Amino acid sequence: MSSRILPSLLAAGLIAGPALAKDDTIGTTKRKQLVIVSFDGAHDNLLWEKSRAMAKRTGAHFTYFLSCTFLFPKDERAKYQAPHEKRGRSNVGFSPDREDTILRLGEIWLAKLEGHDIGSHGCGHFDGGKWSADDWKAEFAFFHEALKNGWKNAGVGEREPADWQRFVKEDIKGFRAPYFSAGSGLVKALEANGFTYDASLVSKGPAMPVASGALARFALPLVPEGDAQRPVIAMDYNLYVRHSKGKEKPEKSAAFEESTLKAYRDAFAKQYDGDRIPLQLGFHFVEMNAGAYWRALDRFLTETCGEKDVACVSYVEAMDILAKEKRATGAAL
Repeated sequence: MSSRILPSLLAAGLIAGPALAKDDTIGTTKRKQLVIVSFDGAHDNLLWEKSRAMAKRTGAHFTYFLSCTFLFPKDERAKYQAPHEKRGRSNVGFSPDREDTILRLGEIWLAKLEGHDIGSHGCGHFDGGKWSADDWKAEFAFFHEALKNGWKNAGVGEREPADWQRFVKEDIKGFRAPYFSAGSGLVKALEANGFTYDASLVSKGPAMPVASGALARFALPLVPEGDAQRPVIAMDYNLYVRHSKGKEKPEKSAAFEESTLKAYRDAFAKQYDGDRIPLQLGFHFVEMNAGAYWRALDRFLTETCGEKDVACVSYVEAMDILAKEKRATGAAL
């Protein structure tokens, strides 16, 4: 990064200052090691419950990137029109029925009340790499209306929480593109729709967020994994493909769990003992390979979130922490 660009990013408050050495401090407090865990799709109601219970048990806060087609029963699929797709089509399907939708709305609200971050994953999980800014704006508009009118559309408008409308208007700050496919039109559309962060990038290793206009852009890292220590994106699906070529092998679930847990531990230790760059881990609401990756996550958070100078936070919380760190570091420098 050039010496001309770096000061402008620092001034924007969207990236932290120069990395602190292992024994450096900000004032009297050592930099916290952030662990940021997110879930894409956020559809299965049982996994909403399971993830929320995991968070309570470990002290973590998560980001849930919601796919909005799960707010519509499949018999109402015709309401959705994705850019350049047939009406009523979705790569991830729809809610099975209205009762399932109502339960999901309740889970979203409970997660919000418990301090979690609700973000957008678009609606139909299409590859938007070639979408224009207007295409993305249309997708975001449908997402917003689907969430805004979720209780009413489900036929239980009287059960809508009192603060729901403010939540939809003000608290949906982040986005992750399906397939990490973020074309040139995405950033313009995100800015136009008031998003403050995007988590659609991939980096060679743990990296600080970068600024793009008014957006902070986060990247899931590649982390070494397995006996060969080959890099893999720190996301359950990528491990699933690595381990079993995307096909269930429950008989090897325990081995996959151990390999995943070791990769998380090693990636964490490298940062905790080093520059303390945030470690980001991505998941889906699918328990692949008989739950190997969720079990690894549970064990990792259980042993990690309570450590000294560690914070297991959502993306929104991470942005606040990094902005404060930047200001403190800037004053010291």
